[in-house]
Amino acid sequence: MNDKIKQKLKLLPTKSGVYVMKNVYGTVIYVGKAKSLKNRVSQYFRNSPKPSKVQAMVDNIDDFEYFITVSERDALALESNLIKKYQPHYNILLKDGKAFPYIAINMLDPFPKLQVLRRVGKPGYKYFGPYFAGLSVAEIVKTANAAFGLRTCNMKITKTSVAKRECLNYFLGLCSAPCTKRVNQEEYAERVKKAINFLSGNDEEIEQILTKKMQEAAENENFESALQSRDRLKMVQKLKERVVANLPKDVDKDVFAYVTNGLNGVITSMVIRGGKILGVMNYPTDDASLEEEQTMFEFLRQYYENMLVPEEIILSHEIADKELLYSVMNRRAKLISNPHGINLTLLKMAQENAKDFMEKHIEKSKIKYANTLGALEKLKIALNLKSFPNRMECYDISHISGTNKVASMVVFKGGEPSKKDYRKFKIKTVQGSNDFACLQEALRRRLRRLKEEDGESFKEKPDLIIIDGGKGQLSSCQEILKESGLDIEMISLAKRIEEVFVPNQSEPVMLKVASAELKMLQRIRDEAHRFAITFHRNVRGKMQTVSELDQIKGLGVKKQTALLNAFGGVEQIKNATVEELMIVPGIHEALAIEIRKHFE
Repeated sequence: MNDKIKQKLKLLPTKSGVYVMKNVYGTVIYVGKAKSLKNRVSQYFRNSPKPSKVQAMVDNIDDFEYFITVSERDALALESNLIKKYQPHYNILLKDGKAFPYIAINMLDPFPKLQVLRRVGKPGYKYFGPYFAGLSVAEIVKTANAAFGLRTCNMKITKTSVAKRECLNYFLGLCSAPCTKRVNQEEYAERVKKAINFLSGNDEEIEQILTKKMQEAAENENFESALQSRDRLKMVQKLKERVVANLPKDVDKDVFAYVTNGLNGVITSMVIRGGKILGVMNYPTDDASLEEEQTMFEFLRQYYENMLVPEEIILSHEIADKELLYSVMNRRAKLISNPHGINLTLLKMAQENAKDFMEKHIEKSKIKYANTLGALEKLKIALNLKSFPNRMECYDISHISGTNKVASMVVFKGGEPSKKDYRKFKIKTVQGSNDFACLQEALRRRLRRLKEEDGESFKEKPDLIIIDGGKGQLSSCQEILKESGLDIEMISLAKRIEEVFVPNQSEPVMLKVASAELKMLQRIRDEAHRFAITFHRNVRGKMQTVSELDQIKGLGVKKQTALLNAFGGVEQIKNATVEELMIVPGIHEALAIEIRKHFE
């Protein structure tokens, strides 16, 4: 614990709020909330024994800041926003947008259809799911539609509206055609009710319907239809295999088991709907909460942001502040942390899954560490760098004979691509083919943005700049770095025999072939090359499309667009006759002749 932290600990208030832990590079590594900031933050820096992962995080803290909030509920909201913003390593991070599919029915629609949605909570909708881990939600919907004749179209059907004719699905026996009133609203509602019954866990009726359809199709020698019914029966059978013995069909519950060895942890979630296990998911976590109960709370808070809450939730750990969790979930589910009977069996099943996954995850984590942070540590030693190269930026140039010149800036953080920080430059000041000058322009513009703190990615200082090229490219870029007055380390990587050039050293550094540190440099160099080429192709393609037509007098943007839409491209316009060109709206005879002359 440094003096800066000691002084801040003395000034901490006893009010509720959020604290943010940072490492020596200023990177946020943990965000937490507290009823009392002074008590909670101080706990991390006491000499008392802590779990290994908490101690690992504390060893990396160089500074912290805090925000006072009116209530713990406000602290929870702020903590959630900061975790999403910074994505700290030692927090539970459930990926944004990772929402599992539900089957939804709009019960307010007079003729509803089955829909697949990943966002829940629409008024009037009934939801089933979530579905994952080997279950295809699309196949389940197709099976229910085929068995019960539900519509799949987006047509707005009312009690009085009547379509001109039925669609193909009706003639294939896959839809009951409510659009042409082949069934009335009451009859269609009965079909929907049967589909709901199936999605709620009752498989007998759908199995009978599909078996009958398969047999009838086979008797009529409609073997393609018979095979489809057979495949749908297999889907129903797959669902039946997930039935939990001794569990009623109308039971919905989630099971969560948290297993940790002190350094690594895994939370396993098991979803049970209609008496069936719809899926099991494992979430590795390095969460640095001081208590395991708090880790479980943080997981549930994020998990139920995009999930419907069932009647019962079985937990391996007690949740201390249930009221706060209920306020997040918007429902008072029954939380069971001391299960018995079938609930205990389900929890043990989830715990076994978590233990098995954790063993495999530890091995993967070791490999990942060796190829990322471990490789960076070796690179620091091999190149005698002053600081750990946590943020590396690599620059490359792409052009063809000096035309459409562009530069790429690729960013790796902690040894992994940070694609949201990638940037690209159109070279503006360089004439002809001069890679040295192009690199200088790109780097000058980037460093100026750094000094001005202009742009989310540009205002973050790199620990290491990598230039794609040899000693000459490095020397020219060193001039720009010196001109900026910034203290940033820089190297270059030459493709021929993968030589690494460093400033003020005539001979290159030869890293061991196939070493993790050389592979790290190759990865970022190749990624910068790929990004530059992709950008150059896009620029060149636009220039080729637009510049040809721009040269024709009287052909503005609207007319260019009309021509491109009509013919599909410049090559087709080149080959068009005057008469064909005149068919396009806005292209009169004189202009058509002018276009024809231009391409002759």
